[in-house]
Amino acid sequence: MKKTIVIVDDHILIAKALEGIIDNFSEFEVIYVCENGKDLIQKLEDNREIPDIILLDISMPIMDGFETAAWLTQNHPAIKVMALSMQGDDNSVIKMIKNGAKGYLLKNTHPKDLETALTKLNSDGFFYPEWASKIIFSNLNRDNETEHTVKISDREREFLKYTVTELSYKEIADRMCCSPRTVESYRDQLCDKLDLKTRVGLAVFAIKNGFAG
Repeated sequence: MKKTIVIVDDHILIAKALEGIIDNFSEFEVIYVCENGKDLIQKLEDNREIPDIILLDISMPIMDGFETAAWLTQNHPAIKVMALSMQGDDNSVIKMIKNGAKGYLLKNTHPKDLETALTKLNSDGFFYPEWASKIIFSNLNRDNETEHTVKISDREREFLKYTVTELSYKEIADRMCCSPRTVESYRDQLCDKLDLKTRVGLAVFAIKNGFAG
């Protein structure tokens, strides 16, 4: 069964062209297109099919990509959000990740690279091309004082090690010999301490600061 995708972009011609490209991919299909975040929320609340992946533009009227990504993280955390934008600046990339995006691509991405990115996003849970990864790690380098100013317990360190794996929270709980609710509390505490919102953000922090080994 193909993985389902929704495109959110206020430029309808671009969205429709993108839909045509994706519908030629063997593993993916576009189920509908939205003009902005508000349009997307309305469709989801009207019980339209919930997609596996959302390709989300950033610069949109009424409700932009930043606000939409944050809403999706809060209300539909299982949906994988991939930013697809003309904006490749540091602030846009970091803000989208903090708001819950699991991937980031520019609109001039080649169709084959888009297909690869969607496949990786679906299988691994996140995808960032090399240029976006450099921005992420550069930002973490600038904020490296965090590991010295934030106290992280041994159990939180153990949890961070598992964030870079494909284990579910229940499976992590089994490995840590605790309840899923306890694991969720580790996640929430770390997100508060590190000013992060998603498992992807925690995984990036874990890799950069040596907790993943």
